[in-house]
Parts: sequence; C-alpha cells; structure tokens
Amino acid sequence: MNVCETIKQLNSEKTDAFMHELYGKGAAENKARYEKVLKGFEQAFGDSKEVLLFSSPGRTEISGNHTDHNHGKVLAGSINLDCVGAAAKNYSSHVRIISETYNQDITIDLNDLEPSAKKAGTVDLIKGILKGFETSGYSVGGFNAYITSNVISAAGVSSSASFEMLLCSMLNAFFNESRMDNVAYAHIGKFAENKYWDKASGLLDQMACAVGGLITIDFADPASPVEPMTPVVQKIDFDFKAQNHSLIIVQTGKGHADLSAEYSSIPEEMKKVAKYFGKDVLAQISEEKVIQHLPEIRKFAGDRAVLRALHFFEENKRVEAEVAALKEGRFNDFLENITASGNSSWKWLQNCYVPGSEEQGITSALALTELFIKEKGCGACRVHGGGFAGVIMAMLPNSVTDEYIAYIEKAMGEGSAYRMSIRPYGAVCVDGYIA
Repeated sequence: MNVCETIKQLNSEKTDAFMHELYGKGAAENKARYEKVLKGFEQAFGDSKEVLLFSSPGRTEISGNHTDHNHGKVLAGSINLDCVGAAAKNYSSHVRIISETYNQDITIDLNDLEPSAKKAGTVDLIKGILKGFETSGYSVGGFNAYITSNVISAAGVSSSASFEMLLCSMLNAFFNESRMDNVAYAHIGKFAENKYWDKASGLLDQMACAVGGLITIDFADPASPVEPMTPVVQKIDFDFKAQNHSLIIVQTGKGHADLSAEYSSIPEEMKKVAKYFGKDVLAQISEEKVIQHLPEIRKFAGDRAVLRALHFFEENKRVEAEVAALKEGRFNDFLENITASGNSSWKWLQNCYVPGSEEQGITSALALTELFIKEKGCGACRVHGGGFAGVIMAMLPNSVTDEYIAYIEKAMGEGSAYRMSIRPYGAVCVDGYIA
C-alpha cells in the first residue's frame, strides 16, 4: 500500500484492536504517531507503493538483576513505549534513516560498513546492524526510513536496543522474506554493540525488545566454546493488565559521569568466586559449594564478592519462583519476590549507590517508595537495571498510581515518573496485524 492507503488502514476496527493491545489507553494518541510518521516519510522521500509500518518496544527488567553476565536467569518484559517507523525499499546501495526524535538524517553506503575509529554513535550502530546481517548470512539492501521514538533515553528501558530491533524487523521484512526469528535479531543487536560500539553487552536488552511480552531467559550456555551462546527463552502467558497494576519507572537523577568501574566490578567479583573453583562463571558452580568453602573464598575473592555471588544464586531462585507464581496466578507471591529481589540488590549485590558517595538518589527513591507501600499495604519496588545511579521501578495498583506519582515527583522532580505497561508484542511489522 502507498502512504495514503496505509493512513486509511489506520482507521479500521482491526487497527483499533491492535493498537489497544500495544498501548492500552494510549491507543488513540499512538495511532496519531503512526499517521505522523507516514506523513513525515512522504514529505522526506515522496510516496511509495511499498511503505510498511514497524514498531519495536523498550524493555523492563523485572527480576534477575546482574545475573545474565554469569549465565543466570532473568525475567523481563516489553513495554508500551516504542520506536515506530515507516520504511520502504529504495532499490539502491544506500540506507537513509531520518530520526524525528533526535533530529538526525543519516545515509549509509552498503559498500562501506567499517566502523569509525571512535566506535560510537548512531552511524556506527546502524553499520553494525547491517554488518551483523551479512555476517550471519542474511541479506541487506537499500531502504528509506522515517523513525520516531518515545522510549525514554538513559532510563534503563533500552532505547538503543529498541532502535536496533526496529532496524532488524525492517531488514527482515524487506530482504529476508520475514523468515528470521526474533532471537536472531537479538544476536545481531549484540554483535553491533560488541563490535561497533566496543560495549560488552549481553543479550538481555535485545531479547526482551525483540521477543515481546513477559519472558524468562536462562543464559546458561549449552553450546561449545566456539559457538555463540544460545539462551533458553520462554514466553509467559500472563495477563498483566488484568491485575490492575501499573509499572512505574522513576528517574532519580543523572548520577555520576563515569560508573564503568562500578558496573564492571560486579561481573568481575562474581567471576572471581567462580575462578576459585577453576570455573569461568557462577552458573558453573553451586551455592552450596561456595558456602562450604566460605573461609577460603573470603580470602581469595573478598567479602563483597561472596555477597554478590550469594545474590546471584538466590536471584536465580527468585526468578524461578516468580515465573511459577505468574503461571499459577499467585500475583501477591510474585510481588513479594519483586520486593525480595530489590532488597537483595540493595544489601547483597550493593548496586544502589556508589560506596563513599553522598549522592544516593536510588536509595532515597527506594526509601520513600517503601514508606508509601507500607502505608498503602500494597505494591513492590526495586532498583531497575545496572544501578549505582539512575532509575527505580515500582509496581503498584492502578488505584494508587496517581497518588504515588505526585508523591515521588515532589521529591525527585516533576516529570521523573513514567507509567508503563507490558505489551504482548516485540519488534513487529505492523502491517501484518492491521492489513
């Protein structure tokens, strides 16, 4: 369909139903985003008989804090904030992408996909995705795209992974007959960040954005050392909206300029405990072995490393317990484990503030949220993402979310709280659902 026909399609009952699945109460305003993107595409590139619409969500980490890098387990979900794009093949050797959100107009020659010396920024990331397709044996070609995003930047909801998975869905639809699965998207996104950004990221962000809905991932690596890691991904059939709860992300401040040493210390210390047993990661040993050899490990790796290792083992158990609770409809048990996960991150993993720093936005927000939850007798909260600075997550009944947002924004600043929901779809070509 061309742009005009696609805009008409947006006003169908089928589109209304799909938009409600993606965005809930925000369906109408998001439908307007799609129409705006189509008009932006037409203005930038002219009309096209082959224009398609795409959507790729941000993600939230629900439990499994700092477990993926030691091949542990996580529970994550795609959210109702997303990257939306209109795109069409241009039958050339160039990819041109206009980002309305970041005011970028980028053209990439498919014959020049080498990263820059800096290895940073959107251009390198796009090149990395394109090269990842080629390296993985998939096809690429020239296309035009007009993109917008409301995935909050620097809030731990993976705005970059959302963008990566959007590009993957476009390349799949245009040049690979839509035969790729979403797990392949995630591996390509990881490749792009590892090789074109020099960022040692895992698969969690990309997997949660690509697959969609509530998912649990086991990062235990059954593959041989020369094969790429193949995590076990399981979708959880659970109607989160039916519980009348909202997921709220609270930004607690910009934090410190450079936290790489703090972030790196967590996997390094966990792996040092594993090294005592001649292993690479904690998933290769047991909690019982660590406790049995505790005096020796404390001397070898240090007390904080021991605590972080114990967090890893207990966090894996919590993920299993949360998945079981969701499958069995025990939502209160699920919330209790969210609280326990947050407490473990604060006390055992110790990633809620930088030691010795007076800046403690995360712990302040958590303390205030715990007081609110105690007063209302409902809900859960925890640090969200990497920690040390940044954001927290609260899960609260809809009946108190407006009150909570007013309460927490009074302390953290106006506009610091974002209400979100879990959406059932990951990175998709929208036309397949509305045509």
